[in-house]
Amino acid sequence: DAGYEIVGVSPDPPSLNKKFKEKEGLNFDLLSDQDLELAKSLGAWGEKSLYGKVTKGLIRSTFVIDEKGEVAEAYRNVKAKGHVDRVKADLLG
Repeated sequence: DAGYEIVGVSPDPPSLNKKFKEKEGLNFDLLSDQDLELAKSLGAWGEKSLYGKVTKGLIRSTFVIDEKGEVAEAYRNVKAKGHVDRVKADLLG
């Protein structure tokens, strides 16, 4: 209602994204970035640490893209819990 569109991006193939969207009842599109081009260009792919082990992978991030197609806000390495509320508060005041 506030004029924002939500789009998820995953390195999974479209068929898995479709199954996940249906299973979770998501009401927004999930796009496939199998070659990681978008994730790498946004800095959402790289080294991360999980339980002390360093690996390369997708870094959970949220990006607000403005009407010019530029990144207006970036939330990097986010935790799922409470994240939606934080972004809403930032965007809607």
